[in-house]
Amino acid sequence: MYGGHFEVDSKLEEIKNLELEINSIDFWLDKEKSEDTINKIKALKNITSNLTLIKARINDVVELSKILNDNANEAEMKELEKETLNIAQELEKISFLLLLGEEHDQGDCILEIHSGAGGTEACDWANKLYRMYSRYAEKKNYKIEILDYQSGEETGINSVSICIKGTYAYGFLKCEKGIHRLVRLSPFDTNNKRHTSFASVEVIPEIDNDTSIEIKEEDLKVDVYRSSGKGGQGVNTTDSAVRITHLPTKTVVTCQNERSQIKNKERAINVLKGKLKLIELEKQKEVVTSLKGNQSSINFGSQIRSYILHPYSLVKDHRTLYETSNVNKVLDGEIDLFIEAYLKRAK
Repeated sequence: MYGGHFEVDSKLEEIKNLELEINSIDFWLDKEKSEDTINKIKALKNITSNLTLIKARINDVVELSKILNDNANEAEMKELEKETLNIAQELEKISFLLLLGEEHDQGDCILEIHSGAGGTEACDWANKLYRMYSRYAEKKNYKIEILDYQSGEETGINSVSICIKGTYAYGFLKCEKGIHRLVRLSPFDTNNKRHTSFASVEVIPEIDNDTSIEIKEEDLKVDVYRSSGKGGQGVNTTDSAVRITHLPTKTVVTCQNERSQIKNKERAINVLKGKLKLIELEKQKEVVTSLKGNQSSINFGSQIRSYILHPYSLVKDHRTLYETSNVNKVLDGEIDLFIEAYLKRAK
């Protein structure tokens, strides 16, 4: 039962080898690698600890079933069945976490939503996605910090940038990157016609003090402006908002949640580091893909998921083909099954 990726002994051996690396003289010379190693040890210890507890519970169930043999009454059988089901569910959770082993998977993330063409319709759709991810974070007990918020002219939002804080926030949400499509009868159309709206989602790892990402001051164009949108009292009374453009890559980040221009700039730099890290990883993946000769039908910027409210109800992921007719639950943040399907496919 504990073969494959539920093998505790192999994971304990991996922890032992990683801890030996920590004791080496030059371990701390590579800050990024050392932090990744420490995070990996923490994750492995968490998994092995849970597996050890589950193994003990399984042994208890086996022993109890032997003792009861064929003499168990109905209540005892129900208790055994309940515990067996609970163990299976715990193993499923651990199996899910084992899919998250890439760099930054355990950390926080920056999630950005941008409305597509279509004015009011697109802004309203972007706002619905913002609510969906906010509800998802709430269900996971993650914390949300608004970094930048741009309201739509009539309703909804043009764009929003939020930091989602919690274990595995990036690992879970990284698969949400791409174009999200909505089909519905428009509440803004007096003729009640069917409309299609688009919004893009970008997910970036939250990176603090990553020395492997070098940003030169001369490569930056920094603009300051008065904050708008959501924020605390007084946040929009000074030119505290910051927009940074990384000239070599044309990457733009904004931050306006702090009252201090200096703090907003520091936060924007961290977001920029995350974006540049992703660009670097994308380049590496492109090299690997070209070597493998793999021509994927899903490329950057393509639509990844459709949310259809009319003429029927359906949410379908175009990468995994996972779908559900319960649109309202999905828009209320219940996207775990979409995430799980993507992670299993990616492995």
